Amino acid sequence: MDFDFIKELGYKALDSRLKRISDRMAHDVRRFYKELDIDVEPNWYLVFMLLQKNGEMAIVDIAEPLGYAHPTVVVMVKKMADNGYLNIKKDKVDKRKQIISLTEKAVKMLPKLEHIWDSCEKAILEILSDDLGILAYLDGIDDELKSKSFHNRFKEHYLKSHTL
Repeated sequence: MDFDFIKELGYKALDSRLKRISDRMAHDVRRFYKELDIDVEPNWYLVFMLLQKNGEMAIVDIAEPLGYAHPTVVVMVKKMADNGYLNIKKDKVDKRKQIISLTEKAVKMLPKLEHIWDSCEKAILEILSDDLGILAYLDGIDDELKSKSFHNRFKEHYLKSHTL
């Protein structure tokens, strides 16, 4: 297939293009984990790394630095706990709050996972030809969306053109 409609649309399909790249990478990482018989999802590495660095954390404290919605982290944490990688306990002070930590299984698995993540990082650098300029562009997009949501920008343009 030589025709790439998303690529042809250019900036108009930015979200679809980023999603497609992300999906391809996640699919390949998932496939590699399966080849190694590891029951880990590609997006879990961020939680592993945060908990490795910080010990135990509340779900809200995991969600915030990742920029993920609380319900997204709840689902991820539940899946990780179901696979034996996370302990979940109630906070002693605030019983509504759940405190998350790595299990012994996760701690034992970390060296192997770190080796995989290191290889993944090298593959990413290879794809980027060691040019990390794209990160500055992504930082700019992130900053713009933090200062004014895409919803608000989109709505303003819609209302301007709709009232004419």
